[in-house]
Amino acid sequence: MLFTALDDLAAEISLTPMQALGIPVAIVGAVFLSVGTQFQHRGVGHFEGGDQRGAHLGGSAMLRLVRNPAWVVGTLLLGLAIVMQLGALALAPLIVVQPLGAVALVVTAILNARLAGIRLDHRTIRAIALCLTGIGIFVTVAAIFAVERPIRDQQLLTVLALLVVALAGLGAAWWWFRHRANAFFYILAAGVLYGFVVTLSKIVINRIISSQFDWLTIVCAVALVIAMLVGSYAVQLAHASGPPDLVIAGLTVIDPLVAVLIGVTVLGEASATPPWAVIVFAAAGAIAVTGVLQLARHHPQIRTLSTAPEEDQ
Repeated sequence: MLFTALDDLAAEISLTPMQALGIPVAIVGAVFLSVGTQFQHRGVGHFEGGDQRGAHLGGSAMLRLVRNPAWVVGTLLLGLAIVMQLGALALAPLIVVQPLGAVALVVTAILNARLAGIRLDHRTIRAIALCLTGIGIFVTVAAIFAVERPIRDQQLLTVLALLVVALAGLGAAWWWFRHRANAFFYILAAGVLYGFVVTLSKIVINRIISSQFDWLTIVCAVALVIAMLVGSYAVQLAHASGPPDLVIAGLTVIDPLVAVLIGVTVLGEASATPPWAVIVFAAAGAIAVTGVLQLARHHPQIRTLSTAPEEDQ
């Protein structure tokens, strides 16, 4: 009975062995992402330790970061993480490999707790568990039903239009709330933009493999670079406003959810997914986002800073 059930499940899984190889590649990339983020956070050490509102990194501060060894090492490791991520995207559907970056959340939480000399309390651990549970359920269902499809010009144009809307919306929100923006705002902005970076990377890879390298592919690559640069700056502001595991939580939950949402609604990677699985997707995403919100609220480094003035009075 058990073997029959396993055989039936294996028959349902849509991934080929080569596509399944994208899963361990994505996990290795997540480890590079975690360690690189920790080094980058040390580079922005002047701002380290809490929920600073209106955090700002001007031109001179960015130049100092470029000369900071820890920040440079972190950037190189993040570059390796991107290479591994692109490799995973070339092998498997976006909605399968992208959420696996949540592995970085566990690694970062442990590293940061050790290096910062803090103890993660039960609320923080529960928040991390919610993130991992939501992402784990999502990836499991996606691995069963996700399919690869050629990307048409109309789909590419739709993604580009959505990116323009996202950039305009985030820019307007930042301009309006820039003096009150906190860690969660910058993490949300970075996660949304990185979600587009991943999606555009998948599109470029798909079109190159399909021998469709034309002017529209070049426009897509340029948009990818713009989204990456703006998202990277948002990440640095997030480091200036909050602890690294909160930054990673936002990137490894919001980023894949945005990318997956585009993959499902625009790229058609979930076209073979039954209605019940779509409901599971939505519930798993809600669980993961709840974990990020709880982490932003209960992380000990943020609480320590926010309660310090009250304790001094």
